[in-house]
Amino acid sequence: MAGTVWLIIVLAASFSLAAAIWVGSLARDNILQQHERRLALETDQLGSDLGQAVASRLGAIRAASAIVRAVEISGRAGGLREVFDELESAYPELDWIAVADPAGTVVAASTSLPATSSVTEKPWFAQGLNGPWIGVIDETRTASATSPRALVGNEPSLGDIAAPVRDANGAVVGVVAAHLRWRWAPEPLQRLTEGPAVRDSAQALVLDRRGIVLIGPDELRGHPWNGIASDDASPLGGAPAAGPGAQAPASPQFERLPNGATVLVARSPVRLGRDLAALGWQLQVSEPHEQVYQRANALAIRILWVSMGLGALTALIGALGARHLTNRLKRLTASVAAVGRNETTRIDVPGGHDEVAQLAVAFARILDDLQQERRELRALSSDLERRVAVRTREVERLAEESRYAAVVRERLKIARDLHDTLAHSMMAMLSEIRLLRRLQARDPGSVADELAHAEQVAHEGLKEARTAITQMRVNAVRDTGLGAALAKAVERFIDRTGLATEFTADADAARFGDERAETIFRVAEEALRNIEQHSMATRVVVSLQTRHGTHLELRIEDNGIGFDPHEPYPGHFGLVGLREQAQLIGADLKIESAPNRGTTLTMSLRMTPEVL
Repeated sequence: MAGTVWLIIVLAASFSLAAAIWVGSLARDNILQQHERRLALETDQLGSDLGQAVASRLGAIRAASAIVRAVEISGRAGGLREVFDELESAYPELDWIAVADPAGTVVAASTSLPATSSVTEKPWFAQGLNGPWIGVIDETRTASATSPRALVGNEPSLGDIAAPVRDANGAVVGVVAAHLRWRWAPEPLQRLTEGPAVRDSAQALVLDRRGIVLIGPDELRGHPWNGIASDDASPLGGAPAAGPGAQAPASPQFERLPNGATVLVARSPVRLGRDLAALGWQLQVSEPHEQVYQRANALAIRILWVSMGLGALTALIGALGARHLTNRLKRLTASVAAVGRNETTRIDVPGGHDEVAQLAVAFARILDDLQQERRELRALSSDLERRVAVRTREVERLAEESRYAAVVRERLKIARDLHDTLAHSMMAMLSEIRLLRRLQARDPGSVADELAHAEQVAHEGLKEARTAITQMRVNAVRDTGLGAALAKAVERFIDRTGLATEFTADADAARFGDERAETIFRVAEEALRNIEQHSMATRVVVSLQTRHGTHLELRIEDNGIGFDPHEPYPGHFGLVGLREQAQLIGADLKIESAPNRGTTLTMSLRMTPEVL
């Protein structure tokens, strides 16, 4: 029950958390998109307002140029000052208004500047001769509040506007100019550009086509904008913001400043009219990264907490419902546990027809079936124990017989080994002794030579006995394989007899090396020993081959005097031993021979493909 409740709580909390994160992410992206759209619209609106303000002041200067032409600039300075005073009253943001002739001499001005002052070095004069012009100059040069604002010297100036004065024929006869303070700009733009460059609020700048800051804080003005596009993607998912100098508005983008701060930047071209389009001014509004994401993150956190609260409430309601619905299951579990502890033999089946009641009925039936099977299993177990006891006694008897058979087989093996070694040696010694007795009676002079020969025979017998003992201790067939062991045996045979002997073995047969290979090796040794002692052969052929991939065949043939293999030889057990050894490993042994026809021994053993 506790596990079910906790599972419900965990699932509800997990789903609520996932939903909260998802919904919060959607809301956050939506807020960011709205914020960036608003910033883009505000930037475009401020750029439009700035362009209209500049166009209206430039229109006033153009109107002043028309008035100047009407009153004829030479000799009418007093009338021009009255016009300039009226313009300053209409546009209080104009610090001064002046007109200069083509030589750069100030003809009239709204200030107390001497009429003979020269302005040839002023940018507005040189540009105004060519057409309408507006420029931004250094604002860091300020004058005291009581000093007049002049065309030259230290003025708290921000922007100059100028227009040429033309006569009736269109020839330039002078330049009319005025100086603007920042108060002529729209109020939102003034507020955004006030204060230092590093701040935690929005900031507006005016850039030229090269990205140089024209209007802005003192520490930025006159320097290029050095923001670098950041990896943060714009939530609007549109084109990135136009870089400094671009002429078309685009989606805002995040830029990283040299001090490590990240700001969201929106740019919009300032439309100054066809005459001043070449200036390429841009209005740039930037907001700190933290300010952009503050509202979106706060909304996402609120959604997360609300979703978690709803998830917790849902989990609590689900847990209470699950607890109510599983009370019957809890009682059934207790009843089943009591049966498991052998406290009772029956399951308490609750009433009703719901799933719990059906489950209890099924458990009761299973319990009855298990109890019945347990009784049958006990009866079967008793019968099996009785049969196991009988089989155990039988196995012990067979094991005893198997041990006796192993002892008998080992005795037969020793007997064969004794026959192959000591018996042959003893027979040779016996022959020598009989010969010595005859020589002692008939030819005593030759006894010494025969004694030497008898001693040699005794040495050979001792050597063979030692070789047999070594073979019993060291298993050359198991270590090197049947092919290599036979090759060495043939070499020893050649050394002893000097007979022309040929040995061949294929690769599959040569690597055979289990206990059956030992028997085949002993058969080959016995056959070679018989050839050495009885056959009087001059040529021997030994081959070890595989036949049809299923049989291993040993074949030994000689061109000796032969014998009758079917005739009994009392007191000789060589052929009997060969047939016994072949029978032990399930091999077929075939001996073909006749007097003066030579002898062929063939031993065939059926093998499995895995062994070969």
